[in-house]
Order: sequence, then C-alpha cells, then structure tokens
Amino acid sequence: MSRPHIFLVIFCMLAVLLRAQNEEKPKVIHELEFELEAEYRYFMSEAQFTGQLDHYPSFAIRPEYEVAWNEGYESINFTGFLRVDRDDERTHWDIRELYYQKAKNNWEFSVGLKKVYWGVAESNHLVDIINQTDAVETFDGEEKLGQPMVQYSYITNKIGTFDFFYLPFNRKRTFPGEKGRLRFGTVIDADDIGYQSGAEEWRQDVAIRWKHYFGVFDVGLSHFYGTGREPLFIFDQFGNIESFYPVIHQTGLDVQITHNAFLWKLESIYRNTDAQDFMALVAGLEYTFSNIDGNGLDIGLLTEYLYDERDELSLNALQNDIFFGSRLAFNDIQDTSILIGGVADLESSSKIFSLEASRRFGSNWRAEIEARIFSAIGDEELILGNFREDSFLRLTISRFF
Repeated sequence: MSRPHIFLVIFCMLAVLLRAQNEEKPKVIHELEFELEAEYRYFMSEAQFTGQLDHYPSFAIRPEYEVAWNEGYESINFTGFLRVDRDDERTHWDIRELYYQKAKNNWEFSVGLKKVYWGVAESNHLVDIINQTDAVETFDGEEKLGQPMVQYSYITNKIGTFDFFYLPFNRKRTFPGEKGRLRFGTVIDADDIGYQSGAEEWRQDVAIRWKHYFGVFDVGLSHFYGTGREPLFIFDQFGNIESFYPVIHQTGLDVQITHNAFLWKLESIYRNTDAQDFMALVAGLEYTFSNIDGNGLDIGLLTEYLYDERDELSLNALQNDIFFGSRLAFNDIQDTSILIGGVADLESSSKIFSLEASRRFGSNWRAEIEARIFSAIGDEELILGNFREDSFLRLTISRFF
C-alpha cells in the first residue's frame, strides 16, 4: 500500500469516528491555525559536488487543526506540512500528525500518525527513536516525519508513567537530491535502501517507555524492537556498499537532575543488530544565570560530551566530541531567544559552529536566523567531509493566522 493510501485510510477512519462522536456529543470545539513561512538559505562557499546551488529560496505552509469534545477528553489533531524548494527532494509534503486521542482517569489512548519526543540532551537526541528524521528539512535532525502508531499511556503518581507503542509501518528517511546541499558525493535515493526484514516497511514494531521523577531526578527508561530509523551502510571486501534498514533492539536511558540553577543531563543507548552492536552516550550540564540585573534576561551555559563507539560508516559524525554553548532567553513580549554553540572533535581539528535566534513581531509574525559553520574539517571525516563547503545562513519569516 502506498503512502497516500495509508493516509487516506487513516483519515477516513478518523472521519467516521468523529461523525459518530459528534452525534453523541453535540458540544464540539474547533481550533484552526496556519503558519506561512518564507525561507532563504545561502551557502557561503562554492559547491563541492556537481549540480549543487548556492541560493535556495523556499516556501512552507503548516496547517494545524484540532476538534475536541467530551469536555476535551477526546480529540482529533491534525498537523500538515508542505515545502516548495529549488531542490526537488526538499520539495515535499507530509502529515506530521493526524490522530484520535482519548483520555480518561489515569490513562490515554491515541491512534493515527503522531510525533513523540524522548530525551533531555541539547546536542544529540540519542534515545529519540519513534519518529523518522526529515533530513532534508533541517541539518540538526530536529524535524521528524509523522509515525503511524497506536499508543497507550498508563499514568500513576507512585510508580510513574508507562507508554506502550505499536508501530505498524516504517517510513524511510528523506535525503537531499542532486541540487541539494548537505548531501553526500553520491546522491542517495531513498528508494534504493532496502530492509533487513522480509516484511520490509510493514514489519510490526513495538516500543515501551517508563518515566518517573524522584525528588531532583527525572528518569526515563525505554526499549524499542523493530526496524531502525537509521539506515546501515556496510562495505564488502570489494569496496561495494550495502545499505539497508536493520532490525534492532535499542535500550535507552535518559536522566535529568535539577539542582538549584544546574541541570545535569544524560542520554545513553545500547543498540543490538545482526551486523553491529554499539553503545553511545551524551552527558553534560546546563547552568542558568536568572533575571540578570532584574531585566528578565536568563543566560544559560551548556556543555556536553558525546561518545559513539561505532567504527563503521553511519549517519552520525558525533563519535568523540564536546559541545559547548550558551542560551539567552530575554523573557520579553516578543519571546526573543538566542542559542549559540559549537561541536569540536577531540580526535581531529573538525569543528561545527552554530547560531539559532528567533523573535516575534506583533502577535502574528516571527523571524528566525540560523547559521552553521563547518571549520577545519579533517580528511579522515567520512560524514563531515561531504559538508566541508556547506556552511550556510538561513533566514525565515513566518506569518500566523
């Protein structure tokens, strides 16, 4: 079944359910919002690979719709996305979320396409495994594709919250096309990457997560069993590359300790596959100077250590690195914020510097600036070597309706 057919079936099921609920509960609340975004990306250096460009204007739309009834305990939620860009592969659409949710007493139930976030770290979200990465949308992996799922959450005060997931369909990662920047020398066609499982994208996956707090400790423990979200690349003895999505077991731990102005953070995973076993972690802290001089300005200082013991080609270049940065929150009416930072490789000269800033104008406009600078990328870098000429500046203006 193709992706449009999947979305159509889910939409029809939710529409029938909504109609039945409306007949039983006439009091229904509707909320509709739109975000229109104009984006311009400028790459500062001459392209490294044939076909790539320097200037990328684009346009995006993000509609959101929620209908709730039964005093808000039942709802249907929709978030869409469409971008038009000079890179054909970055011109894409997606249903980020389209799901029915019901809450009652100490449990919640959801079915449909949904986004779920796990983790506490700033520089790398190791334990965040449920949703596939939309790799053409952002460099840092923050944007995710909607994941078909059934989720059941059981909530208690004494022993924490248990989340159970049934994931019936795997979505492949997106990759830039020939005209796109931040790509590999060889253009990756998502359709050319296969699956270890004979059921391919229809393998039935499951996951479970427990989270709780103990005084200053917030702890999450998770396990995922199914088709991994990150394709695996393996070289044979003749130099050929085999790429596929492996079946994995991944156990994750995330911990955050809040003590006065300090936030201590840890994310760690152990992943087991037939082809590769490895451990990875992110550990660090954030210290915040609050309300400096009584002006409402908060300045946070961040540092994190990143370790990944994989020694084969993967899509993660953060194998023995340190992240440093500062977060500025002005706490003003315009919601002005700035995050500056960098990642330095402890085994080579490679560094990545970053800037992210946003500010609202009036009640309906927002401006954002993002910059990524790749500095002194070493020849031994299998991943970052493809991006050494891809330092860029991104400007966006958004209008909310």
